Amino acid sequence: MATVLVTGANSGIGLQLCKQFAARGDDVVAVCRETTDELSALDVRVIDGIDVGSGTAVETLRQELDGLQIDILVNNAGILLRDTFGEIDFDAMAEQYRVNTLGPLRVSEALADNLHEGSKVAIVSSRVGSIEDNSSGGNYGYRASKAAVNMVGMNLRHELLPRGIAVGILHPGLVATDMTGGSGVAPADSARGLIERIDELSPENSGGFWHAEGYTLPW
Repeated sequence: MATVLVTGANSGIGLQLCKQFAARGDDVVAVCRETTDELSALDVRVIDGIDVGSGTAVETLRQELDGLQIDILVNNAGILLRDTFGEIDFDAMAEQYRVNTLGPLRVSEALADNLHEGSKVAIVSSRVGSIEDNSSGGNYGYRASKAAVNMVGMNLRHELLPRGIAVGILHPGLVATDMTGGSGVAPADSARGLIERIDELSPENSGGFWHAEGYTLPW
């Protein structure tokens, strides 16, 4: 049994991760901005009111979890604000960077003392953050924020590896959530694949960029 913390836990992939980790007997800490009836009904510890892009909120989370040993930290919280060239809202672009890029870094740094040798840190990124794989362009803010969080993940790999802590950068696939307008695979299927990748994560393969289905992605 492991202690697992999941951010962005109130819906979509995050909710499914909480369900599946809890179903297999793990102790789950579900972190979100605002809980939902479905999340509150689970046998998990819910900490709401946490915006991962806010230093004040993440400090509150750190204090709330002081002394708790975390085995798996899943940085899942993220936002998508679509844009097109010629009509880019640069404030919205910065907001995506604040949440999608700085959020996982804030949380990982704040909870570093809760991690131990053998812990795992997962960042739910996206293949649209791959420069080599970019074949269509568009969504400047989202793509840039995900490319940047991939770099954050690799930096964390170097930072945490001496402590025996592995880091995985994971693409969940195109998942049918509010973010995608309901298009894609079921969140439950994506979460299942993500958990399989996290279970396989080790110091030996730390820093990899994987699809939830198990294959590596180009940077």
